[in-house]
Amino acid sequence: MADEMVRKAQRFVNTTYGNSIGMKVDEDGRTGWNTMFALTRALQYELGIPTLSNSFGPTTLSALTAKYPRLSDDTMPSANLCRLIQSGLYCKGYDGGDFDGKYNSRVQSAVIKLKADMGVQHALPGSDLVPKVFKGLLNMDAYLTVNSGSDAIRSVQQWLNGRYVQRQDFYIIPCDGHNSRDVSKSMLFAIQYELGMADGAANGVFGSGTQAGLRDHTVYLQSRGTWVSLFCAAMILNRRPVSFAGTFNEEIAVAVRNFQSFAKLPVTGNGDFQTWASLLVSYGDQTRKGEACDGVTKVTAARAEALKAEGIKYVGRYLTNPSTTSLPEKAIQPGELDAIADHGLRCFPIYQTYGRDASSFNYPAGNAAGLAAINAAVDHGFKNGTRIFFAVDFDALDQDVTGQVLPHFKGIEDAMALSGNPFAVGVYGPRNVCTRVSEAGHSSASFVSDMSSGFSGNFGYPLPADWAYDQVVTRTVGSGDGRIEIDNNIASGRDTGQNSFNKPRGVIPDTRLDSSVVTALQMDVGKYMQSIGFPNDGGTHTHDHSKCLRTAVVDHDELITRLSNKYYMRKALIQTSAYWEMRHIGPEDLAQDLRVEAYHSGIPGGVRDSSTGIAQITGNAAILAWNYCIGKGYVNGTVRDPAKDSDLYTMWKTMRDEESALLTVALIHLWGAGGKPGGSNPPGGESVLRPMALDYTEKETFEIMRRYQGWGKTADGTPVEEHATKRMALYQIFEKYNGISRNL
Repeated sequence: MADEMVRKAQRFVNTTYGNSIGMKVDEDGRTGWNTMFALTRALQYELGIPTLSNSFGPTTLSALTAKYPRLSDDTMPSANLCRLIQSGLYCKGYDGGDFDGKYNSRVQSAVIKLKADMGVQHALPGSDLVPKVFKGLLNMDAYLTVNSGSDAIRSVQQWLNGRYVQRQDFYIIPCDGHNSRDVSKSMLFAIQYELGMADGAANGVFGSGTQAGLRDHTVYLQSRGTWVSLFCAAMILNRRPVSFAGTFNEEIAVAVRNFQSFAKLPVTGNGDFQTWASLLVSYGDQTRKGEACDGVTKVTAARAEALKAEGIKYVGRYLTNPSTTSLPEKAIQPGELDAIADHGLRCFPIYQTYGRDASSFNYPAGNAAGLAAINAAVDHGFKNGTRIFFAVDFDALDQDVTGQVLPHFKGIEDAMALSGNPFAVGVYGPRNVCTRVSEAGHSSASFVSDMSSGFSGNFGYPLPADWAYDQVVTRTVGSGDGRIEIDNNIASGRDTGQNSFNKPRGVIPDTRLDSSVVTALQMDVGKYMQSIGFPNDGGTHTHDHSKCLRTAVVDHDELITRLSNKYYMRKALIQTSAYWEMRHIGPEDLAQDLRVEAYHSGIPGGVRDSSTGIAQITGNAAILAWNYCIGKGYVNGTVRDPAKDSDLYTMWKTMRDEESALLTVALIHLWGAGGKPGGSNPPGGESVLRPMALDYTEKETFEIMRRYQGWGKTADGTPVEEHATKRMALYQIFEKYNGISRNL
């Protein structure tokens, strides 16, 4: 809701400083970061700082401290500086007075109230505004509980501010009732100060000096003083049910034992080093030896022996490898699961493609990931009921989780449901990702990437309630042939992987679709297409689902199989492209066909070329693909010139024949793998992929799908990458039933 006083503050900073600080803000009456940045820049301008920035950093704080260590009614240098203070107070929800540039009693009362909310009223008494409080005024931190914040956490935040605000590198933290990166770091500063570290030496990092100091500060029943308060604070910030106290009583001991049991620590009831470490940093004590591991190296018999000798019981291995050049053993290798099982170990599967930023996560991509993981798990021989951990391997901010990650996992969940829920869904990622995916009901266990302690989704968040594996450190075990680098994981017992497997399916050529799978294939494809807005009756499109599947896939299965075997191309590539394009044919496409006929008949108003036939191929694209494949010896035919109307029209008419169109789909894919020379390519051209192969990675398959539709946007204005992502899920459905057929 808009606030008129905030609007006045925005108008003031625009009118007074807009031309001098390099930015203006929307005068919408809503507090936001841009308004705070503008106020910060205006303060820097008043201080005479030559280079302005959005950050209230060391330079700003130093200049403010040097010029105005205490701002009050007697020391206020200008009305505009006072108006900046009033603006900050308005934006924080405090009474800034009449916006008159006077540090009057109303402003002074607001500053006193602000200090009390921050918890610094005793350390910084009175109504004077000091630099660290000014810094806290010009940001978006709240000093009252917000969004269902915890009163207990707020008490800890206020206590930390009040006790340590006078230290050089300790800045006022929010008092909003929520743990966060800044709050967690302030705890490390507090511990370092209590250990006797000097200003400048304390750095908020859980380093060797801090760890050594904590080993000497175990707290236990009847312990008293600041160390107990700090330990209770750490428990509260991890959402453990204790009172913020200065005496270690039985209530605290019970809570500590419960936490130690939950985190798989030795259950002592004392605040010992391992417990301190697990409360303060996501990875905890990295000298712990966990019973689980994951890695990107093949587990041979010798390596399995080394892992077993190290106390490992559960081994995480990847179902697929998105790259054909890096980490060649990342995916499960032939014979590896047998070696794992033969040595008494168990394997839990992990599914990860690139996925290193939020843009890779969305509902269609989740659909495709779920279906791809199912196919890969079946290929490797994992039995029904196995839990697959789907990776979110980047520093996902909370808004990324809401906007991208949760829809992605809903897509995975729906893909599993479409397939009859053969496997359980787990999530791998930072703590906040795991917790939110679990709470949304999209996963049943978490594999926590706690080794990435700097991730914002780990810093300040507790260990997820459903954690199965907790990744804490990378280490090398074994020697000689048994030497292997692993990520060592603590295991909770919530997931135990598998120790027996079906026979792996292997990479073998496609065969004809078995008649027993056609009905199920039709149902699964129909359900998926309905989920993305294509009703089985065709809706506004010309052809219904049944006709498209029959015409583009089933009726021509012998031809598609022959093309697949000839060109070492998965049938699903041809099936997906043909079915997808036929489902998209609408009245406008049929009208466009008439315009092409008109053009080549000399009738005004026609168009020279357009996509046509069941696979919606233009005459131009068909000529380029055929010419390329003729030159490579993939097919016999006549080289044609797309600039000649006669050649173009001849090829265009050929694409209206179903078998010719399906053959050309295969040739377009071969042309795509070759970089589409002569085609409509992105700036710099398409990269050349490795020759078509039955073991194409998902990334290579995606590229072939995308290149079929060219570059840029489709006819309906959708980016081709978005269409390709949706087609990847369709590809996996076809591949599921092709896989069943070729392994019967």
